[in-house]
This record gives sequence, structure tokens and C-alpha cells, in this order.
Amino acid sequence: MGRMPSVLPDGEPMPEDGALPPTALHGADSRPLGFYLHVPYCATRCGYCDFNTYTAAELRGTGGVLASRENYADTLVDEIRLARKVLGDDPRRVETVFVGGGTPTLLPAADLARMLGAIRDEFGLAEGAEVTTEANPESVDPAYLEELRAGGFTRLSFGMQSARPHVLQVLDRRHTPGRPEQCVAEARAAGFEHVNLDLIYGTPGESDDDWRASLDAAIGAGPDHVSAYALIVEEGTQLARRIRRGEVPMTDDDVHADRYLIAEERLAAAGFGWYEVSNWATSQAARCRHNELYWTGADWWGAGPGAHSHVGGVRWWNVKHPAAYAAALAEGRSPGAGREVLAAEDRRVERVLLELRLSDGCPLDVLATAGAGAAERAVRDGLLETGPYREGRAVLTLRGRLLADAVVRDLVD
Repeated sequence: MGRMPSVLPDGEPMPEDGALPPTALHGADSRPLGFYLHVPYCATRCGYCDFNTYTAAELRGTGGVLASRENYADTLVDEIRLARKVLGDDPRRVETVFVGGGTPTLLPAADLARMLGAIRDEFGLAEGAEVTTEANPESVDPAYLEELRAGGFTRLSFGMQSARPHVLQVLDRRHTPGRPEQCVAEARAAGFEHVNLDLIYGTPGESDDDWRASLDAAIGAGPDHVSAYALIVEEGTQLARRIRRGEVPMTDDDVHADRYLIAEERLAAAGFGWYEVSNWATSQAARCRHNELYWTGADWWGAGPGAHSHVGGVRWWNVKHPAAYAAALAEGRSPGAGREVLAAEDRRVERVLLELRLSDGCPLDVLATAGAGAAERAVRDGLLETGPYREGRAVLTLRGRLLADAVVRDLVD
């Protein structure tokens, strides 16, 4: 979660002032409110990346000052102020903030703190609010991390991906092996209690031993959270072109399943418990509360080019390009490109899609008749846990996690 896809969906036009239907804030005081802040800049483009990000070369001549990093924090603050106007007298304080990208830490730490400060000024932060930023290991140093901590950030997420140089090379990752582990130590020294390492498995050329080495390196660094995602080869990326030309092999689903089992074994042995199919934490406090907000259908405002938002069953998305985004706000217009108002059935289906991925599972009473029958079969097939099923919840077994997409498809009917 948090990453912005490169292709926007279809939808109805967004009002120029960004106004939401009156129903969007009904019952809002019972739902958490979070902010996602998208920073679309990268030093280089990774070969597997399909996110809405831009290098300096890609932006050159496509918006000038409007698209520049130097002005970006001011532009994003403008959208935060727009959010205050749109949400009106909504009394909620913000419970989670997540800064993603791109590489947010290409901006000065003071810019990230200023963006957070705008949320604090306009909405207020709840007591104990979780404030996360993603970081590239090569884009931070101890002084930068100390400035982030002083600026109000409470959590860091480093993109490690792999500990093996040849795997990083296939992914076009530029950081030095071992640097992410150093970053965890530097984050701890700066006062960060919560630190995540992101890993990717199934990269062409990666072996089981390579994956075990990456897991062991990540665990040994001492984070309290690890995310591990199967590599998805997106059309239009450099990696997809290399696979199509036969330069590197495609990894099959059986390998992905084996790697997932290795991850579960290694992480569980080290004291990490899964709480979402691709996420493990050492305690309840170590879980990413912002991502839990997504998975449980709460409210969040996504600020930045291509960012997606959801408030009270209304979902909208911003224009993709940084120059178009900045131009809209400079003209006093919402940067929204489109929106959709979700019907009750759409929201029910999304609950099943998202909550079934969680260790707490999905309430059985959310399932339609056909889905309830599928849940019974899934229990018999060892895909859902028996105990929680008897207590009215659908919870994936380990085997069910390996087949999560197929289980979800059956249960949403």
C-alpha cells in the first residue's frame, strides 16, 4: 500500500473545488483519518518500477519550475490546505501520516517536516500518531535521520529488496549491499523505535539461498517490521522488456510459493508474526497502522501527483504529472482527475478483498450466500482456519495465504 500506480482508473469528473457529496462525512467520527503524501521524484528508475515517479531527466522540459523538487513542499502544503476546506468542520485529528514515493528522502528533511507541520496546523495530530516516511538507503545519513525525528517522524521504511549484489543489479537498485542494515542502526541511534525493511522475492536469477541470505540479513539488522513482496513484472517496465528479449528468465508461481514459505519460516523463528499476507511485525505496536487504515476501509486523503484518496465511500485520484498537479493548485483548482462513489455492494466486496488478507480475517456475515458456501469449502480444503470460522470469521491458513487471490475470488461471489 502507499505506492501510486502509473495508470489512473476511469471515473466521473472531479469538481473544481474538490467538494465531496454530503454523504461522505456521515459517521466520519467513528472512522480514523490518515494522510498519504506522495513524493514523485527518484534519482534513477528501477527496472521493475511501474509507480508514478519521475527522474530529473524525465521532468526536464516538461513543466520547469512547476515540476521542480525545490518547490514541491510548498505545492503539497497547498493541497493539505485544500483538504481542510473540503473536509470543512470535520473534527477528526489525523492518526497516521505516510510519506511515500518515489524517494521522499530526495527532498530535504526540513521539507518533509514542513509538509507534516501543515497537517498538524490544519487538522492536528492525534496523540501517539504514527508518522512514516519511506527512504532509500543511499539518500539518508545520521544527521538527516536525526532531523526527521526532531521534525515529528516516528517510523521509517527502508527499501532493502535484497542482500545479494547480483539480485540488486537485476532490479536496478543502486544502493550498496549492507547499507540498509546500517540504516536501521542509524535510525535507532536517531531515536526511531519503529523501522521497517522492504524485501522483494522472485527476482530472475535469485536462488533459495539468496533469499534466505536476504531474510537473515534483514532480521539481523534488528527492525521490528519486515514487508516481503513477490516481484510482479509490469508491462512497460525495463525488466519486462529484458524478460521478453530472453535476457533474464521469468520466475514462476511455484518459486514464489516456495520463497513465501521460506520467509514465513525464517521470520516466525525470529519472533515476527504475520498480520497481513505480505507483512510481519514483532508486536502489535510494530504494525504499520497506516496500512491497516487502508485494509480496513477507513478514511485517508492522498496528496500529490497521482495520489488516491478515500473518504466515506468516495474515492478519487489526482492528475499524474507533477507540472499538471502544481498548475491546478496554483490556479486554485482541485488536482483531482476523477472520482467514483462506491455503491454498497462495491464496499462489501472491497471489505472481503482487503480484510481477508489480514490475520484477523473477515467477518463471515459480510459474505454473500455464494461466498458463505465457498468459505465452508475453503475450511474443508484447509484454506481457512477452523477455529475462527466457528467463531464467525474467515481467516487464512498458511496454505490459504499461498492461494490468497484464488480464495478471495471465491469468497467475493
